[in-house]
Parts: sequence; C-alpha cells; structure tokens
Amino acid sequence: MTTAHHVPGETRPGGRTARTRQAVLTAVFEELGEVGFAGLTMERVAQRSGIHVATLYRRWRCTEGLVCDLLTDLSSDVPLPDSGTLPGDLRALALSITAFYGEARMSRLIEAVVSAAARDSQAATVLRTFFGERLALAGRMVQRAVDRGELPVDTDPEKVMAALGAPFYYRILIARRPVDRDLAESAATAVWAAVQAGAYVRTDDTPENGTPENDKPGNSTPENSTPDNGTPHNDTSPGG
Repeated sequence: MTTAHHVPGETRPGGRTARTRQAVLTAVFEELGEVGFAGLTMERVAQRSGIHVATLYRRWRCTEGLVCDLLTDLSSDVPLPDSGTLPGDLRALALSITAFYGEARMSRLIEAVVSAAARDSQAATVLRTFFGERLALAGRMVQRAVDRGELPVDTDPEKVMAALGAPFYYRILIARRPVDRDLAESAATAVWAAVQAGAYVRTDDTPENGTPENDKPGNSTPENSTPDNGTPHNDTSPGG
C-alpha cells in the first residue's frame, strides 16, 4: 500500500540521493526510539546518519519535516488487502494497522506528527495530505465491494475507511493505550455492520471527493444572509 505523497518540494529520488534519504530516515527512527520527539534534533540526526546537518536543513527544513517523511515512508509497507469480500478486507487491514502501530516507536511517530502539525503549518499540510491520500487509496477496497454488489452504489469509500481508522487513533492519541488484536477485530466488525446499515452513504451535498459543497472555499456566505447586491441569499447547493 503506497502513497504518492512526498515532502513538499522534494521528489522521490534514486541513487545516491535515495541512500542519503534512507540513512537520514533510519536515523530519525532510531532517535525517536531513544529520545522521543521532544529530544529529536537536526544535529542528533546528522550525527547518527553521517549526513551533514546543512543537507538536512536544505531538504527537510526542520524536525517536523523529518518525522512526516518518515511516517510516509514507513506506512507504505501497510498492504492493501484483497480477500474477495469487504468484511475480509476490513479485518485484514485493521490487523495490518495493529501490527504497524504495535511497536512503541510507531505510536510515538504518529504522536510526533500530530504534535508537529499543531505547531507548524507545513507539518499540518503534510499530515492532511498524507491522511487524505491514505483514505483515498484504502477506499479502493470499498469501491471494489461496490463493484461486486456487496454495497449500495452511494456508499462513500473515504467515510468507511475513516471510520475504520478512527478507533486506532483514539486509542493511541487520546486514551494513550496500546492497540491490540481485539481492537482490530471490533473496529472491523463495527464498520461492516455500519456499512450494511447505510451509515456511510454520500449525502446530497457531499460529492465523491468527500468535501461538502458548503465547506468548499468561497461557500462561506451564511444561509439566509444578504449579499452585497441586496438580494437575499438562498442555499442553492444540492440538497439545500
């Protein structure tokens, strides 16, 4: 399961540049395991990786950029299952997520990225883009189920996948407890039941990209407000 997302301003390199990137990300992963995000510095990563600190600043700009790139790199190892049924796919993916975050350093990594996003606008953009792409990619499982006739055609794949992932991030970031197999099983079972009940269908004002029409840029005029031309505003978005 891969994603096309990279650090802003970077391309997926090859050769020497690829080896440099791998050495740096390996060092970041090891540093997180030893000192956590609070102790992570560009200088420590440079010393551990053997890459000059100026190179780190030029390519990743800050520690937030490093941990976001590391999350993208590591999560590409989470496979997209294809068991032939959506219940099977949901269960397999939930178990893969459990395995991914089962190691303490992985949990600390997502904590670091979320913490960075709260303080740094670039990290926030990276985080939103990362999860948006992951939801869209994993949503292919749901679309396959729709194509097989398992689900109604108006099922929203990204809503389904967001619901599957939510319990894991609640457990890691809010409850501050480890994820386990029971969580994976219950999450997959609950989402499958909710899908069958029609909980994740597209609404009239939600297009296929999952963004409600009223939330799009430029659609900020409150309902029943009066625009500058003096004409009372009526909500003309679908379903309004």
